[in-house]
Amino acid sequence: MTATPQDDWSPADHPYAIAVSEAQWWLHMVELSRLRIRRGEERWTQPFSSEQIDARVVILALRQLLAAEQLEQLSLKALDIDPTVGHTLKAARDRFEDALPGIKHMRDALTHFEDWSRGEGRGEPQRSRRGAGEELRDIARTFSGFGYDSRAGTITLGPYKIGVETASRAAHMLCEAIYAAAREVDKKTAADLRAKAVRILIDAGVQHAMADALLPLYYGFDLRLQLSTDIEALDGRAELARQVTTALASACIRLMSSSHPQAQDIAERLARGESLYVRPSGPPTPHSHIS
Repeated sequence: MTATPQDDWSPADHPYAIAVSEAQWWLHMVELSRLRIRRGEERWTQPFSSEQIDARVVILALRQLLAAEQLEQLSLKALDIDPTVGHTLKAARDRFEDALPGIKHMRDALTHFEDWSRGEGRGEPQRSRRGAGEELRDIARTFSGFGYDSRAGTITLGPYKIGVETASRAAHMLCEAIYAAAREVDKKTAADLRAKAVRILIDAGVQHAMADALLPLYYGFDLRLQLSTDIEALDGRAELARQVTTALASACIRLMSSSHPQAQDIAERLARGESLYVRPSGPPTPHSHIS
């Protein structure tokens, strides 16, 4: 979670997290439509069938997953994340598109029907045919006829056909890949924050070995601070806790209790041995923890 005050929050501060959120929304739109179709819950808003409506939703949602992947890639580059993370995510996108050939064109035909129905679509399929001199009405006919076939479990538009179950599996895999990429951002953020906190404590007079040992609970995605049990004297623990919390606060790093997030007695809690979350505070940062 971000420490930024709610009234100062902006999605522009956390685009990689927005990509995860959007991917999950669109995945569940695919799943809801798939479940309604599979259970045979066909309804009619005369003269339209709910199955055909759900088929359209599936196509739109699948395409939006690609938009979420694109946002994640842009975020990875902006945050200077290891390029292998982006390459892995790109491979997941390629598998998605291989499993659902023509998904972009199917969505374009639905959302830009004002062009595609006249053979004037801006996408490559219709554009290349126009360039070859084909008649507009023939081009339009080739990319028409959207529909869901309940017997085959497939959605078709012109020359394109995808299976609903295949679409579900592909959507899950791409969504998981987007989430995994975002977790790598959290991992780097935690590592950077830990390095910064250690430097601050050393500058504040904490011995190097002790400063490093104060942050042992680094699990890759989260960062916590805890006083070593080797410091047995309560007075010594209290003084060290005060020194640590003061130094970190001066550098816009705060400690937070997991059980009492609004607690003010942070130094006392640290002295008693409580494991505290380490969080950046102050101005918005480009990172926010993915949970």
